[in-house]
Amino acid sequence: MADFTIHTKDTVPEDGKETLDAIAKTYGFVPNLLGGLAEAPPVAKAYMEITLNVMAASLSPAERHVAWFAINAFHECHYCMAAHSAIATGEKIPADVIEAARAGGGYADAKLQAMHDFAVKMVETRGWVDEAGVQAFLDAGFTKRNVLEVVLIAAHKTLSNYSNHLMNTPVDDAFAPFAWEAKQAAE
Repeated sequence: MADFTIHTKDTVPEDGKETLDAIAKTYGFVPNLLGGLAEAPPVAKAYMEITLNVMAASLSPAERHVAWFAINAFHECHYCMAAHSAIATGEKIPADVIEAARAGGGYADAKLQAMHDFAVKMVETRGWVDEAGVQAFLDAGFTKRNVLEVVLIAAHKTLSNYSNHLMNTPVDDAFAPFAWEAKQAAE
């Protein structure tokens, strides 16, 4: 497998310095995912822009995290599962929601379970969710806007999950307490 560099401000390509500086200001450090994406500065910048748009979506924080987790688990992304576990904990997402996400679903809240199921269907079918699947999501209390917001989250996570697979991104120390392996979701 190709060896990708996890860039720092000293190694980033010249056209990525501004983006890497903005990332460091946003997070207080440069997460390894973004240091790796900085190999192609427009990709790192796009990831940050998509992140802002996901955060501006009408979904609740818990709903957003459930969609992220469902897609991360589906794609078996060890890095994003650890990072999102840390982020969700910091955002005060209930521990039972985070644990259910890390285990692959089984939410006590029916609406969160519907989000999980729909997000998985979205990536499993590559967007060809059948009418019954969309209707079940709407019947759970979501809207057509939310359907499209799940598409946005799928694009966001596909960018990071696939990149992490290619880069074999090491989990940052800040996320290490939340390490995850795909087999955990299957157990």
